[in-house]
Amino acid sequence: MFVKVLHPYVTVNKKMGYETAIITGTRTRIVTIAAYYKLGLSPEELAREFPHLSLSQIHDALSYYYEHQEKIDKEIESESEDNMKKAFVK
Repeated sequence: MFVKVLHPYVTVNKKMGYETAIITGTRTRIVTIAAYYKLGLSPEELAREFPHLSLSQIHDALSYYYEHQEKIDKEIESESEDNMKKAFVK
């Protein structure tokens, strides 16, 4: 049985053919939260790094990340510093 999970703190923006998930009411991207989380920051540490976000918002962002992990991991990889440098070295 498939259950659709609602994310009250996540909004998906679709502008100019590009889709990105953000924390509702902010400009903070889910990919940003996920990238810091993958570096080892706990949800509590993320709340200290992003004081405008509640712990509930961060947990919802991480839940959204896990549901869309493959897509978000690809986005993190494409925006990595090494890949950005390669794009400008050509």
